[in-house]
Amino acid sequence: MGTQERERKVYRALRRAGLDVIPDAVPAGTIPFAGGYGVEDVTGGFSHPYATPRLVERLNADWYDLAVSSGLLDHRREFLVMLPQGTRSHRAAQEHLHSGSDAPMLWTRVRLLDRWDIMGRGAASAFLGVRAGHPAFAMMALDSSVYIVASTGEAGVDVFAVGHPDRSENILRRMEQIVLDDSPYDHPQGKWQIAVWLKGRGGSTAALSDR
Repeated sequence: MGTQERERKVYRALRRAGLDVIPDAVPAGTIPFAGGYGVEDVTGGFSHPYATPRLVERLNADWYDLAVSSGLLDHRREFLVMLPQGTRSHRAAQEHLHSGSDAPMLWTRVRLLDRWDIMGRGAASAFLGVRAGHPAFAMMALDSSVYIVASTGEAGVDVFAVGHPDRSENILRRMEQIVLDDSPYDHPQGKWQIAVWLKGRGGSTAALSDR
């Protein structure tokens, strides 16, 4: 996707949700993946059933409280959000979410604007969920000190904060597994980024276990 097309299809949608994209500004050394965390890695979070009154408003308020208390936002209210690269629309990203031909999911730097609606407009049309009140996203502090993930289940919404994902043995093991396995669901570019990051940090999860 060209720069102008990505601006029209992706960045404008994010801006309507209150996120201003800062292109090509992901800090060097950012952990490229933070899945596979364990219960012991979770440092905060919240859950709400879909029947919660004023669900979107409640989700937005709790997300902001968690973002501030966990350190997701820096002094300029900037952070990272995981976005599919090269997709032409939110619908296209959803259609190819679980196929081997999906675009790689990579970090993008954003700034939270004064007026925002992450759990409403964001979840509905800005690559941050399925529809309003049904978020699905991953966010990271610029210094990789906290990872926040939202998921939409059968009964409600769960949002968790994971502290220092780059130190989690669970996450590091999962990253090594992705590099070693030949799974059609792991995009080659994302897999390559994980391999480069692991090599750059030196050592392995086995070394961590020996500490």
